[in-house]
Amino acid sequence: MSESVMNVHVVSLTESIFSGTARMVRVPGIQGELGIYPKHARLLTKLMPGPAHIQLPNGQEEIIFISGGFLEVQPDQVTILAEMVVRAADVDERAALLARENAQRQLTAQKQDIDYALARSELLRAAALLQTIKAYRAHLKQY
Repeated sequence: MSESVMNVHVVSLTESIFSGTARMVRVPGIQGELGIYPKHARLLTKLMPGPAHIQLPNGQEEIIFISGGFLEVQPDQVTILAEMVVRAADVDERAALLARENAQRQLTAQKQDIDYALARSELLRAAALLQTIKAYRAHLKQY
């Protein structure tokens, strides 16, 4: 394998959505965005929901929504494990907007039977889906 690329695998509980080589990977870490290049130091960390950017050897970029999860980095391999993964082109914007509105409505309601932790989690996930769509659209404008 070339010194300038690494193997990247993005998998969920049900599928492997990406497996190939890349020049760089950017993911939403729990303390901010992480940039991973070939020969990166070993790392195991938790990820936040949001877009994962995979720069392919030809310069193109693959953008994938990850629902959070874990990142494992070896010197020549990166693995992203998430409960849910969706290619940015396949994200349903209408569903994400409705989920965000529903979560916001639940959080502002003054009812006793609302699971606020669940509503906050759903709001975070919907916001991350919308952030992924925004990143994907910005990427498309470059080409």
